[in-house]
Amino acid sequence: MELVQQAAETAEHFVAPLGRRWKHVQAVAARASELKDAVPSRDRDTLVAAAWLHDIGYAPEIGHTKFHPLDGARYLREQEWPEVIVNLVAHHSGARFEADERGMSDELAEFPFEDSALLDALVTADLTTGPAGQRLTYDERIEEIFSRYTPEDPVHRTWVKARPVLAEAALRTEQRLTAQRLASHPK
Repeated sequence: MELVQQAAETAEHFVAPLGRRWKHVQAVAARASELKDAVPSRDRDTLVAAAWLHDIGYAPEIGHTKFHPLDGARYLREQEWPEVIVNLVAHHSGARFEADERGMSDELAEFPFEDSALLDALVTADLTTGPAGQRLTYDERIEEIFSRYTPEDPVHRTWVKARPVLAEAALRTEQRLTAQRLASHPK
């Protein structure tokens, strides 16, 4: 079975029962498809597959630690998904910052972190998509996150630290897209 189709079916199995989160995941996958020119052609299916799978750790049958990037990555590793996808799920959208806030950095370290065009594009897809699948700017999405969590919450503290770092990831993705478009359509 094709990688992206298998990822979509796996995500549907685990995330569709979660309601609004399923709309978010579908929209993140669609956004990743729009951003795929920001990564090398050999990585485009990997990006879209990771976008489908990024939130499966929210599923109750997978969510053992209640830290969804870690739970999703552990499940995918057990199911022998490609290591690059497993690691993208583990580290999507600033997971390393939240792991630090939750005292789970050692657990997340089971999965190598790679600062890459792939991770940047996945971050951009996730963080320009709202919780119900609506398109947002990066700043709108971060403000939306802040609106749901009090300053004492680990998620709020995470985004105070992660916001400028992940803004750079989104900027790099946009720069790569622009460079690709210019290369494809020279004057």
